[in-house]
Amino acid sequence: MVCHGCYDAPCQLKLEAQQGLERGASKDLVYDGARLMSADLTRLFDDARSAEEWRDKGFFPVVDPEQPDDGVLYRMLELKQAHPLPPRGPVDKSFDFSLYREQQCSTQEDFADYAEDNPLWGMPFGLPGLQPEEHQTMIRWLENGAQPPAQPALTAALRREVTAWEDFLNGNSNKQRLMSRYLYEHLFLASLFLEADGEPVWFRLVRSRTAPGEPLALISTRRPYDDPEVERVYYRLQRMPITPLSKSHLAYRFDAERRGWYQRNFLDPDYTVPELPGYQQEVAANPFKSFVAIPVSSRYRFLLEEAQFTIMNFIKGPVCRGQIALNVIEDRFWVMFLDPDSMDPELDGAFLARESDNLRLPVSETGTAVDLFAWRGYAKSHDRYQKAKVKYLSQQLNRSNRKIGLNSLWDGDGNNPNAALTIFRHFDTASVVKGFVGDTPKTAWVISYSLLERIHYLLVAGFDVYGAVAHQLETRLYMDFLRMEGELNFLMYLPPEQRQKLREYWYRDAPGFARDHVFADSELMREQATDLVFSSDDPKKEFLGTMRQRIHGATAERFDYHPAFTVENDKALDSLVAGVGAHNSFLPQVSIVSVIGGEQPQTLTLLRDSGYSNIALLFLEDERRLPEEDRLTVVKGFIGEHPNLFFEVHEKQLPLFAADIAAMQSEQDWKLLRERYGVARNAPWFWRLSDQFHQQLLDNDPFYNGLLDYNRYLGNEARATQ
Repeated sequence: MVCHGCYDAPCQLKLEAQQGLERGASKDLVYDGARLMSADLTRLFDDARSAEEWRDKGFFPVVDPEQPDDGVLYRMLELKQAHPLPPRGPVDKSFDFSLYREQQCSTQEDFADYAEDNPLWGMPFGLPGLQPEEHQTMIRWLENGAQPPAQPALTAALRREVTAWEDFLNGNSNKQRLMSRYLYEHLFLASLFLEADGEPVWFRLVRSRTAPGEPLALISTRRPYDDPEVERVYYRLQRMPITPLSKSHLAYRFDAERRGWYQRNFLDPDYTVPELPGYQQEVAANPFKSFVAIPVSSRYRFLLEEAQFTIMNFIKGPVCRGQIALNVIEDRFWVMFLDPDSMDPELDGAFLARESDNLRLPVSETGTAVDLFAWRGYAKSHDRYQKAKVKYLSQQLNRSNRKIGLNSLWDGDGNNPNAALTIFRHFDTASVVKGFVGDTPKTAWVISYSLLERIHYLLVAGFDVYGAVAHQLETRLYMDFLRMEGELNFLMYLPPEQRQKLREYWYRDAPGFARDHVFADSELMREQATDLVFSSDDPKKEFLGTMRQRIHGATAERFDYHPAFTVENDKALDSLVAGVGAHNSFLPQVSIVSVIGGEQPQTLTLLRDSGYSNIALLFLEDERRLPEEDRLTVVKGFIGEHPNLFFEVHEKQLPLFAADIAAMQSEQDWKLLRERYGVARNAPWFWRLSDQFHQQLLDNDPFYNGLLDYNRYLGNEARATQ
């Protein structure tokens, strides 16, 4: 499972569920940067109902119930036992660990040729084989039919809870039905959990042709807002027999308390829904039209209540491999939110309704490159909206004689830790955690309601991982606008004379077309004062430091390594954080460090924040790299679902480890560091350390944590991905 999950599972062999094993593998790619037309959908649990239907879609079996020892999985495991990796030295050069390597999807019929050509390529691929007793357990399981462990029946209490949810989500009034449609379009990727004796039971929210109490008849469409082609949609909970994988795990609590909050937030307010919206594309793909009847405050409060989850939908959802999607953001930045009771125009329902046409998002109409021709229309609509927003906000500020101040930022109502987030980009993956983590970042965002909603419908509800390259490019280009909005909202809290200077720094060497923005060029941005008083020559740092203390949970104490180590080791780790420079560029994006020697191992994560002159362009990322601006964020515990490397360091060696990192100047220095502290792919203790990390993750939180992914673990590369 640490190699085979999500959309980028090799050969689409997804092993986090029994249905994935039974489906088998395919030679077709999900991530295909050269795809000129949309591909057929192959979503597990959605696009076929049986192994036979998957065979019709080109999937081939990897287990053989009639002759188990002839199955692909059985023979892959045996191949590794017959040809283990050498326990020392570099991994054989025949291995290609790059993400876009040519797939070798061997079938039962051609396995003999595969084994002869690639004797070292057994499973686990490019990692140590199983211990003999573990291998025999797997072999016996395959010989006995590869049956899944029995799934315990739902208790009477859980059955009552499922019934209560399905009754709640399928009320007959227009108000109830519109609420449920809104919830579905924001929760369709969620790993919903009901709790039973301290353990999670997993479900997902689906659309069904059948009402509660009847067998579920799943409605599968390309997007969650596509026409279900039935007179009445029913929202049901489908039990998910999965093992959570951290890279795609979007845990979301579903219980009576949550249901009561939905009632108070969506149904108790006094408003009417005269008629339900249809599913025409121009309405369904635009949440500012389809959900105009729901008060903006209710919609925004829903998104804020679990803001980390809301953001994680586009971080973890369709983007298992998303360099193009993610090179639109910095490697680390902090996120705040406008207060839901502020005077922001985006909380004025009438204003959003008037501007709903200009708030439309790119939607793939044809599934071909023709869609790109519509791009300029979306860009012009965005500009018109920004002009209207500037005019509205200027009028409001002038009329009330007010200035922008701290009270316009959400503080979590004093008890919600979702009010401050840190987003990390790891080249082509990303993570989001609660609190402000690390030193003052290069950039920060302030997110408003419409910005948060548009991000969701651009990158989650409306994003098609099977879409043509035109769809991917269109999405990436529009996300530039949304990033700039978040940045510009943040700049409004700084002194006017600092705003343009800081933005110029963020967009060094970027061409004008890549940084032009209506709001950035407005008189409001150039001249509107803030009521904040600054006392230092670094207002960005001062302001973010103030917010770190003001916003509930922003101090992110659970990631603070200082209480876990001695003063000497704290100083060593502090030096890593303070040491900005090209020496950090040798390290990979995500390194997990096991610090041994104490009563029990301590775990650290080293995260590389790569320096760029700007992130305003789609291509030529390497040309904009500034290794001399690279820095490290060091945290206690785990951040990042795709570790690139494990280190094992004795606590007495931590100062030397930090000094060795700071002293790196060449590929040879990096090689020596890995040999001294790194855990190579072929290290005999690799799986022991992997088990240790997973046990720590699950002990810390069995609801929100899952298994790590090793598809980006380093091989013999001279240095990490830039």
